[in-house]
Amino acid sequence: MADVTGSGTLLVDNIGELVTNDPSAGEGPLGVVRDAAVLVVDGVVAWVGPRGSAADADAAVVDAGGRAVLPGFVDSHGHLAFAGDRAEEFAARMSGQAYTAGGIASTVRATRAASDADLEANVVRLVAEARRQGTTTVECKSGYGLSVADEARSLVAASSHVDETTYLGAHVVPAEYADRRDDYIALVAGEMLDACAPHAGWVDVFCDRGAFDVDEAREVLAAGIARGLRPRIHANQLEAGGGVRLAVELGAASADHCTHLSDADVDALAGSGTVATLLPGAEFSTRSPYPDARRLLDAGITVALAADCNPGSSYTTSMPFCIAVAVRDMRMTPSEAVWSATLGGARALQRSDVGHLGVGARGDLLLLDAPSHLHLAYRPGVPLVSAVYRRGLRAA
Repeated sequence: MADVTGSGTLLVDNIGELVTNDPSAGEGPLGVVRDAAVLVVDGVVAWVGPRGSAADADAAVVDAGGRAVLPGFVDSHGHLAFAGDRAEEFAARMSGQAYTAGGIASTVRATRAASDADLEANVVRLVAEARRQGTTTVECKSGYGLSVADEARSLVAASSHVDETTYLGAHVVPAEYADRRDDYIALVAGEMLDACAPHAGWVDVFCDRGAFDVDEAREVLAAGIARGLRPRIHANQLEAGGGVRLAVELGAASADHCTHLSDADVDALAGSGTVATLLPGAEFSTRSPYPDARRLLDAGITVALAADCNPGSSYTTSMPFCIAVAVRDMRMTPSEAVWSATLGGARALQRSDVGHLGVGARGDLLLLDAPSHLHLAYRPGVPLVSAVYRRGLRAA
């Protein structure tokens, strides 16, 4: 989705509740300012304060009508570069079939058969869908090509349309390497990495049952780090294991899923700078146990929420949906969930310019058709996002 061109200055006035995520600007951890206004100049937040106090003759003025304004959502975990869908697999799960990592193989076949234009069109479609629901920063992984050429072209398809790209050649071992795991790992850490590194900022591994073990994941992540990619990891989704502690060992920005955690895992995260990124759409779509966000938050761990949009286990781009589920089933408060879906996601991507509306932040914001951020969890499933601005420009 393109941004609509217009004035370089945007004034959103008459805001009933402004969530800034800047405690110095307002009340509590969300930095809430009542009866507020926010001024964005040349795509950057230039001023936040009382409504009616900012005057700029060149500004495009939006009257919020007493409604709530929030930072744009930061979705730090997505798999948008793919072809086909797995609706039949979803239906089978809802009839009692267990989720396993093996279903990825069907998406690999469809992705390999798709044209470059088809892959790019799917990314564009899903980014536009996310934007309509308030997401202004998007991360996208490869991982459905699992060959040198297909992984590279997946990242190329995504790179012009998302904010962050991640190399995930180590998603699962493809069928042609089923009896040659070591050869595939060498490929992922070698020739495939060489082809993909120019198009990615991150390296990721699915470290779990049915995918890669800790030693294999360490080898791939270390190779990516040596090529200048920053590490993140799929960890502890399907069972307890060493993925979370590997993330901490390697200084990963984020350990994602974190569904099955030991006390040692929680202690490791609490003593690190690694964000625990929780993906409630995956548990919702697989009828798996939800991670206990309260346990993590009470331990002082930074928590992010992300949509995990993918065709197999979480085919949603809706961050409002993820917020509602996190509040209902993961023991988060509405305010904690909103923070985790905005500034928490920014922390998981090591970004300081998004996820908040402090002065100097990117001018990404959304207007709710509601008086408070609480309504995102209070009114689940209702399309409350009425307008989205990215760099101060209205998203089409």
